[in-house]
Amino acid sequence: MRPHGVGPWNGSTVTEFILVGFGQSSPATQALLFALFLVLYSLAMAMNGLIIFITWTDPRLNSPMYFFLGHLSFLDICFITTTIPQMLIHLIVKDHAVSFASCMTQMYLVFCMGVAECILLAFMAYDRYVAICHPLSYTQIMSRQVCIQLVGAAWLFGLINGIFLEYMSFRNPFCRDNHIENFFCEAPIVIALSCGDLQFSMEVIFADAIVVLLSPMVLIIISYTRILASILSRASSSGRGKTFSTCASHLTVVTFLYTSAMFSYMNPRSTHGPDKDKPFSLLYTIITPMCNPIIYSFRNKEMQGAMGRALGKTGLAQAESV
Repeated sequence: MRPHGVGPWNGSTVTEFILVGFGQSSPATQALLFALFLVLYSLAMAMNGLIIFITWTDPRLNSPMYFFLGHLSFLDICFITTTIPQMLIHLIVKDHAVSFASCMTQMYLVFCMGVAECILLAFMAYDRYVAICHPLSYTQIMSRQVCIQLVGAAWLFGLINGIFLEYMSFRNPFCRDNHIENFFCEAPIVIALSCGDLQFSMEVIFADAIVVLLSPMVLIIISYTRILASILSRASSSGRGKTFSTCASHLTVVTFLYTSAMFSYMNPRSTHGPDKDKPFSLLYTIITPMCNPIIYSFRNKEMQGAMGRALGKTGLAQAESV
């Protein structure tokens, strides 16, 4: 720990944190991890960027489902950029120190983006419910204005909830070890390094996780239960296959995100540890944002067609310029 001083928030004697990350691995392992995560990050940025471009420019994708999908990809880009670039830098430099303020900022952004994505996924499930169970009223119920309001609500809840969670994470002074056994400032690990009433902070964050994770999950379960009942009773076999394919894409994304987030924020502190935290942290910070566009594009013929048209126009433009 470096020389102590007064922290910017709460009189803490810790002025910086050390992100241990993968620093204890051998140089060869760190080089391999750097190459792997750089490729994954680049793929996630490129694929999510392509989805944003085609959903916002292709008139054939002018529907609420693709409106939400474009915003999901934007959230994924913001979310992955809050953690992975820093991890890549720490894989090639020896100094893993981050300032107190930088740690606070990163944690707030992770909270904000993660909460907003959970809420947005619930709204996407509701959109599928309306489209399948109330097709005649779909355009009236899910109007452009309603879609904008739902996306705005997801962002607003994320911003406000992030402030609350940030306060609960840094309300106590930090006067213990400043080594964070992860590659970014994750709330349960940071709180464990603080002094004072840790139990209260962890209980409040656990209660908040119940609201943020379980409430949207209940909406998702209800939506898909009604969707399943509707398609089994009314749809033809070919219609069922198309509907199941669309819904399966969304459910796969939900499973990835919610499983990893619930492990990180709804488990007792005694169950946390470097070997357990890092895999789940990697799952929801890089694997899920990278898999989202793959899952949606590979299982959706309209997305495949739009990507083909976008890439075809790009290739034609390059050929004409030559």
